[in-house]
Amino acid sequence: MPKYPRMGASSRLRTFQFLPLWEKAGFGLKIAPFFNEKYLKEKYVGKGVDKFNVLACYLYRLWVLLGFWRYDVVWVEKELFPFVPAWAEWVLSALGKGYVVDYDDAVFHRYDMARRSLVRKFLGNKIDKVMRYSNIVWAGNSYLAARAKAAGAKKIVLLPTVIDPSRYGKKQYEEKERVVIGWIGSPTTIKYLKTIRPVLEKLCKEQHASLMVVGGSGGFGFEGSLDRVQWTEQGEVDAIHRMDIGIMPLPDDPWEKGKCAYKLIQYMACGLPVVASPVGMNLDVVLEGENGFFAKDEAAWEEALRALILDAVLRKKQGEKGYELIMEKYTLEMNFEVMVGELRMLN
Repeated sequence: MPKYPRMGASSRLRTFQFLPLWEKAGFGLKIAPFFNEKYLKEKYVGKGVDKFNVLACYLYRLWVLLGFWRYDVVWVEKELFPFVPAWAEWVLSALGKGYVVDYDDAVFHRYDMARRSLVRKFLGNKIDKVMRYSNIVWAGNSYLAARAKAAGAKKIVLLPTVIDPSRYGKKQYEEKERVVIGWIGSPTTIKYLKTIRPVLEKLCKEQHASLMVVGGSGGFGFEGSLDRVQWTEQGEVDAIHRMDIGIMPLPDDPWEKGKCAYKLIQYMACGLPVVASPVGMNLDVVLEGENGFFAKDEAAWEEALRALILDAVLRKKQGEKGYELIMEKYTLEMNFEVMVGELRMLN
């Protein structure tokens, strides 16, 4: 039960990209996202969502759950019903069927750090209960795993967000007129890129570099060479191959500590060196000076990016190290083997 259809990044990466492997292994599947494409499109546009459509999403999830007894495993992404107490999860647990639950974001902070006091009061510990009632918590990083442990989860399995190696490959290194600094994301995450815009503008002017923004939309004025690329699932790898350096700025805040460094994993899977904020899972993926650099402030961002812009040999060396790391630890097949092994022990 993913939260979104395939166009939603978390569901595409945590559920949909594994479907061919499940089917090849002989598992029967029913995929029932909570939200639909209409909801996602409205959310990304940012003009409000159709409340009747949202209600229909809740009713559809309830209808699917009424047939829970048909399935050997109920797999939930994050929670069964957003902004509703963990009643449905408790029922599944109490009836003996149980479920496994998957997290690649610190969704618990939407409740325990909500602006509205009523949400904090009545739902602040909701995700802790969802974790505690589950048979397995799949945790995308150590921050999420630590929360599951504190919540009293029966079993916690680290399951990082990964790439399909068949879709990726090292870029071809070549001399270029401009070194391309690249960022890939969504309309909801471009706010992070804005935090280092002055540094990017300065370097693009002084060092004959350019910035490529893939997937962010609107509200990003930039004084320098800028290439804006519309994100598509089919074209994202080709877009990254056009970059020379991949970046992932993040604030050191609770929500961001739950992120699973997927941008960095994508960049490295294409053989790019990276510069990233030392936050959350970024600390596990970036090996300082080997496959990229950390940057805590504007001065560090400028120093790291300038070093990579001026040294093509360094870019290639770090890019190759990053590629090796991803192929060793962050592939689809590795996660699949872990999941199959854990689920077989449940039945």
